[in-house]
Amino acid sequence: RIFSQFGRGFSTQELAKNLILGDRVALSRSITLVESSLAEHRAAAEDLLDVVSSELSKRKSSIRIGISGSPGVGKSSFIESIGGWLVSSGTKVAVLTIDPSSVQSGGSLLGDKTRMELLSRHPLSYVRSTPTRGFLGGLSRSSDEALTLCEGVGLSLDTKTR
Repeated sequence: RIFSQFGRGFSTQELAKNLILGDRVALSRSITLVESSLAEHRAAAEDLLDVVSSELSKRKSSIRIGISGSPGVGKSSFIESIGGWLVSSGTKVAVLTIDPSSVQSGGSLLGDKTRMELLSRHPLSYVRSTPTRGFLGGLSRSSDEALTLCEGVGLSLDTKTR
């Protein structure tokens, strides 16, 4: 399936291949694709997830950890600390933070990536903030799909919610 994103055409097969090879740009584009509400993107995202899920069945499973708490209790500091320890031992780590959304723009209000400065720059880690866009329950609509894509790149996982 071919879809357009950022003014360029992509095939889900090409994106999946690059994702499975560990390409971070492919991971970012893939997560953006599963977060999209466009019908064309939703269909392409389903195709992509089918390919990645098939590949994951051949791999060792990752560990998913969810961290939640009140603002200011140190969630980002804790993740920076434990994530730093994990990457120093050679473990690939993904951190997907779920932030409240701006009513006007639909984007994230907070920038957790700036609070995890060392971890977000480490080559074995991937840190991304995702807006809730009004989805209740502390996660975004596409959290599980984004986690599956991170697993496709071979990352162990952590999800932080506000």
